[in-house]
Amino acid sequence: MTEFLTIGEPIALFGSKEIDRSLTDATQFQKFLAGAEVNVAVGVSRLGHTSTYISQVGKDPFGEFIIKELKKNQIDTSLVEETSDYWTAFQLKDRVSSGDPSIFYFRKGSAAAHFNQAILEKIDFSTLKFAHLSGIFPAISQQACQAFTHLIELLAHHNIPTTFDPNLRPQLWESTDKMRDTLNYLASFATIVLPGINEADILVGSRDPDTIADFYLNNGTATKTVIVKLGEDGAFVKTKDGERFTVPGFYVKEVIDTVGAGDGFAVGLLTGLMENLSLKEAVIRANAVGALAVQSAGDSDGYPTQEELARFLTAQEVQI
Repeated sequence: MTEFLTIGEPIALFGSKEIDRSLTDATQFQKFLAGAEVNVAVGVSRLGHTSTYISQVGKDPFGEFIIKELKKNQIDTSLVEETSDYWTAFQLKDRVSSGDPSIFYFRKGSAAAHFNQAILEKIDFSTLKFAHLSGIFPAISQQACQAFTHLIELLAHHNIPTTFDPNLRPQLWESTDKMRDTLNYLASFATIVLPGINEADILVGSRDPDTIADFYLNNGTATKTVIVKLGEDGAFVKTKDGERFTVPGFYVKEVIDTVGAGDGFAVGLLTGLMENLSLKEAVIRANAVGALAVQSAGDSDGYPTQEELARFLTAQEVQI
């Protein structure tokens, strides 16, 4: 009885405990579960919704850690395959007092990059309310990109609404042109497209929210809504039906780590829509979860429970 589905590469993240010390010099790290799509699955589950994650990990300590963490977060792992042939990806992340942290990946040739497409035939679509897709998984290998495209086709066949976050990782692509062309093509299959304004500058060639939204609304017949993430300024929303509005962001006193904020935005949006909130209310929730995310060191550690989210919104004097 799964409401939510996503596919991605889970990663063992080693986050530095030492502020403003380079990865070269840092010696103290804490291990976390990471990966953009797994962050969303964790957040959706934490807010009380059933969640299934699709991937492939190695039969190694990192793979075992990932499966253990997924289960701890009540995420269905029946579609996470294990293989002895390839290793599980991991990454290092520094801790900074301001701005975005530096990240170094160890993921080329990983288990997820050799994803077995046959896994997709085991999906039960009967109870799904939403699927979330990101531009990272198709970037890790041609094999992963082919599986990703097949999953999009399956979701469309079963009439499952999808969100798509470009989640640019230029270092994983052979060229910017290849990244732009592939991600804009994949976005054309999504019901809701979620570009960040900096990403759209690369993918669309504009920082104007209206221009960005119009590009994706005209990019394919499937797309009904575009939500441009504006960082601390909130989010701009435009729909094919003519709705157009901006939802302001929430003030955050101290930003500890910006990684995971965009995934938190997706968490808030998806769970809001699954709970039949209006689009505007769901975007308010999305901004709230994103604001909570940046106040913790782990990629998904700041994602709230329903009670924690309610307390935050009450403190902000916001009612949904």
